[in-house]
Amino acid sequence: MRLRIATFNVENLLSRNVYGPRARPQTGPALSLFDFADPAMRAQAQASIAVALEDDDRQATALAIAETRADILALQEVENIGVLAPFLANFVHPVSDIRYAHLRLIHGNDPRGVDCAFAARKGLVADDSAVAARSHHTATFAGLGVFDEELAAFGIGPDDRVFNRDCLEVAIDLGDRALTLFICHFKSMGYGADGRATTRALREAEARAVREIVRRRFGDGWREANWIVAGDFNDHRFRILPGGVVEETLPSGVDALFEDFAIDACAALAPLERWTSFRRSSPDGEGAHDEGHAQLDYILLSPALARANPSPHPQIVRRGLAYSVPLDPSHPDRSIGYLATRADRYPRIGWHRPQASDHCPLVVELDIPA
Repeated sequence: MRLRIATFNVENLLSRNVYGPRARPQTGPALSLFDFADPAMRAQAQASIAVALEDDDRQATALAIAETRADILALQEVENIGVLAPFLANFVHPVSDIRYAHLRLIHGNDPRGVDCAFAARKGLVADDSAVAARSHHTATFAGLGVFDEELAAFGIGPDDRVFNRDCLEVAIDLGDRALTLFICHFKSMGYGADGRATTRALREAEARAVREIVRRRFGDGWREANWIVAGDFNDHRFRILPGGVVEETLPSGVDALFEDFAIDACAALAPLERWTSFRRSSPDGEGAHDEGHAQLDYILLSPALARANPSPHPQIVRRGLAYSVPLDPSHPDRSIGYLATRADRYPRIGWHRPQASDHCPLVVELDIPA
């Protein structure tokens, strides 16, 4: 059986206009142009702007998903099935040849309420009961054997929950074969020059926890089982600097998933082609920009799946990114005049917004052995 499997951080697929202590930031620029004497009028205007912006973004998100032609979607940053189902029905299905069903989402630990989700091609399995989902959001550091003194320095205790969001385990009964996905969204690197280093220990614990979950799930036969670890790991093992210079960034918070464990499907691509995210920042808004392309999103194959697919053909869909993102990391021209005239994006994509997401969908086509 041959399947196309994709992972995609869809960036805040929410049913709310406001999350956390502050309003959704996309509405801020337009609202700043108007002086609302009545707070109720301001709230109404903000809601109207949010709906218009969301429609633009989600049309692009849907096009990116459609371009993957995926049989299975592993998604991150989805609030609930109540928003995922209408998004698929009203945005994805009108532009895609594939209809998605078998939706699975279990609320995790993220304080903003963004969760990992699963969807599969309608009719992929004979019965909806053939897709079983299990959350690991209540798993603790001690329970999975990943607590150490470095974590204690963060004020973390052994009985605290290990996943910042979740590891959503989805087992698919395909008749004469089976496939299990572990959909992850690890701790963010945060912001600032030292954000990645400061938070690395948390992602290291999450990566070791996923490794332990897989081993407990399959026992001594874990190498021979069909499983995939997929998602937004929020860490990289190299960066692509301007000019196409590849800079190793080890150690990484996700190294445990690569060391004698799983195989990165993107390893089949040249380093300059593996990136799924672009980040540009400037300290205090002044001075030279620090920018780079990096792979934050992964589809990791079990040893058995890797043996069955010695030459995978991963594809990274980038046409939904904002025009401010250079699609060619090696090209020296980063000016607005050059980037904004590439005509290599979906309709309605803007300089920063609208965009499909700040991540790229990653898809790979695999033979699933019996």
